Amino acid sequence: MHKVVIGALVREDRVLLVHRSPNKRAFPDVWDLPGGLIEAGESELGALTRELHEELGVQIATGSATHLCRLTAGPAEDPALLSAWLVRDWQGTPANVAPEEHDDIGWFGLEELPPPAHVLVRTALVDAIRSHRT
Repeated sequence: MHKVVIGALVREDRVLLVHRSPNKRAFPDVWDLPGGLIEAGESELGALTRELHEELGVQIATGSATHLCRLTAGPAEDPALLSAWLVRDWQGTPANVAPEEHDDIGWFGLEELPPPAHVLVRTALVDAIRSHRT
């Protein structure tokens, strides 16, 4: 089973999403959280740090990352264990430095989030952001 990590960069109740290229095998042409496969010997946070640097050009502050949820996703014949994290602090300005992975990036408020690739991840993310407000 593949292990995948994704991260939600959140600032002022807005979430950074990437639009997955139409030619991606998994979840093509949808808005999703950035991330990717955990490599052998990597921790989830190590993989998240590497993936967000490779895809967005940012360096996350791992101490600001909180775990949102873990779930099995994808087709039954090739499932992936997906781990989602919320990140509130990073260095650098997010940019699409992996155009082969996604064709756009954008900031979205909770009320304008596009349909999710993973409903459980979206629910956990929205709940975490709303609980942080109070």
